[in-house]
Amino acid sequence: MQMKLKLTALAALAMVAGVASAQDAVVKIGHVAPMSGSQAHYGKDNENGARMAVEELNTQNIVIGGKKIKFELVAEDDAADPKQGTAAAQKLCDSKVAGVVGHLNSGTTIPASKVYNDCGVPMVTGAATNPNLTKPGYKTTYRIIANDNALGAGLAFYAADALKLKKVAIIDDRTAYGQGVADVFKKTAQAKGMTVVDEQFTTDKATDFMAILTAVKSKAPDAIFFGGMDPQGGPMLRQMEQLGMSNVKFFGGDGICTAELAKLAAGAKTIGNVVCAEGGASLAKMPGGEAWKKRYDAKYPNQFQVYSPYTYDATYLLVDAMKRANSTDPKVYTPELIKSNFKGVTTTIGFEPNGELKNPAITLYVYKDGKKSALN
Repeated sequence: MQMKLKLTALAALAMVAGVASAQDAVVKIGHVAPMSGSQAHYGKDNENGARMAVEELNTQNIVIGGKKIKFELVAEDDAADPKQGTAAAQKLCDSKVAGVVGHLNSGTTIPASKVYNDCGVPMVTGAATNPNLTKPGYKTTYRIIANDNALGAGLAFYAADALKLKKVAIIDDRTAYGQGVADVFKKTAQAKGMTVVDEQFTTDKATDFMAILTAVKSKAPDAIFFGGMDPQGGPMLRQMEQLGMSNVKFFGGDGICTAELAKLAAGAKTIGNVVCAEGGASLAKMPGGEAWKKRYDAKYPNQFQVYSPYTYDATYLLVDAMKRANSTDPKVYTPELIKSNFKGVTTTIGFEPNGELKNPAITLYVYKDGKKSALN
């Protein structure tokens, strides 16, 4: 009996030792987006997607390298400002995060990507679309959404081929994103035989567009293409209506393609003239889109914008690479990212050699009765 008790005690000790050796290892995943300023609604949505993924992953008892992993989201605010973006990136490097989801804006993501490359931490963006992001060839930079070459061109093809428009004016907000997508639209529209009758510039902080819209109106365009975000797009639509430009189509990329745009347009009838493009399939056509959206809405009611399915997938993608490498060390698992074949909510994610998504889809949207609805 005594021997049996001893054996039981030894077994209990062994179990305790086993538990101790499999104690949670905390693995930090960074997230950066504008959490303050006029673009905070995008940032909150992005962070929600990443946080939702982390919370789910922590219920899955994931063991990597013999340790049970507890993931922790380290969230930073870059206020859509390039300087704050690089500062946030450096802070995450110093915090020893294992990977980063973000940033939202091309203007913050491009300079931050160098910081991550220099400190050897991979970053996955599901929102920044300027093609220049992947041009340096960093092995740490990945994008899981179509870039502006696809968005700008897709909109120009639709304007020329489906709507048979002849004259377009172009306005951009001078950011890396706004200028980039406007430039692609312009080149493609001209190649399709459309005439660019005017080009105007604003900023990503402006709200009064009366002077530039008056100048544009004098050139009698069939459409305006706006390279920028919805805090400018909404007031622009209101002011177009005030100026009697209610028959002018209004094109834009994913920056204006939000539910928020209709709210910011505050009842302007010109919302019905909007045609915008997003990288990726519509939620209805994403492999897991509608089921995911139900879970998201239950957790974060009325906060969905555009990119949260992508930040959710980006978080899972990083962990998938860690699992395949059996390591959470960025030096060890980063080479696995380029080999990804990850079945996400948005699509099956695989990469070109430069870190761009293979076979990216784009979806065009219009607004019917103030609600965003997919055209294709």
